[in-house]
Amino acid sequence: MNVTVVCEHNDSMDSPEGKAAYPEGLGNCLAALFGEKGAHVTLVTADRQGVPGLTDELLGSTDVLVWWGHWFHGYVADQQADAVADRVRRGMGMLFLHSAHDSKPFKRLLGTSCTLSWREDGELERLWFPSPAHPIVRGLGEYIDIPHEEMYGEPFDIPVPDELVCIGWFEGGEVFRGGCVFRRGRGSIFYFNPGHETYPTYKLPAVRTLLQQAAEYVAPQVGIAETLSCRHFEQFSVPRR
Repeated sequence: MNVTVVCEHNDSMDSPEGKAAYPEGLGNCLAALFGEKGAHVTLVTADRQGVPGLTDELLGSTDVLVWWGHWFHGYVADQQADAVADRVRRGMGMLFLHSAHDSKPFKRLLGTSCTLSWREDGELERLWFPSPAHPIVRGLGEYIDIPHEEMYGEPFDIPVPDELVCIGWFEGGEVFRGGCVFRRGRGSIFYFNPGHETYPTYKLPAVRTLLQQAAEYVAPQVGIAETLSCRHFEQFSVPRR
């Protein structure tokens, strides 16, 4: 499986808290997360220059695209956001992490503002799994605890998810649809809310397992290049269920 990780680098990551959470860099942490399960991973950095490393050639060979962003959503070129959304509709799997709810590709695919309420308090988030047997959360029990996380709460302006995998609860009493599957065209999307850049959420074994299983779940059954070379509609593969 070819996984491309788009991860921005912002000033918060260079703060003492950011460096303590991810001394190797958040992008490198995510790349290693997917690579340890045997995926071929390419890391692309987003910044005030946009995402120049996400070329058409790279996008065309990607089975699952992982997108982490926070500060620089507006610097992503509209044409590039359209290309990502088009690839998803044609069969590429997609993981949007944390503040990527505000990214251009996510909004294009969901068709809503994707706004939410938030507090950056670093409190406990308990992620409940309404269906513990779902492939994304298999083996993780009924819930997992994330000791410190930014609060994301309802109302969350998204369409009704095709599958609600995680419901987050925070110490302040807020709840949030924190793990959602959406299907667009031939592609599958998973949105996962935890992962603020100054908390080591992606170091937690349960979170790593969840994201690895999510990548497997949204990935097409055959490579994208092979899928798009098929001559007839009925020959296209569908995402694994």
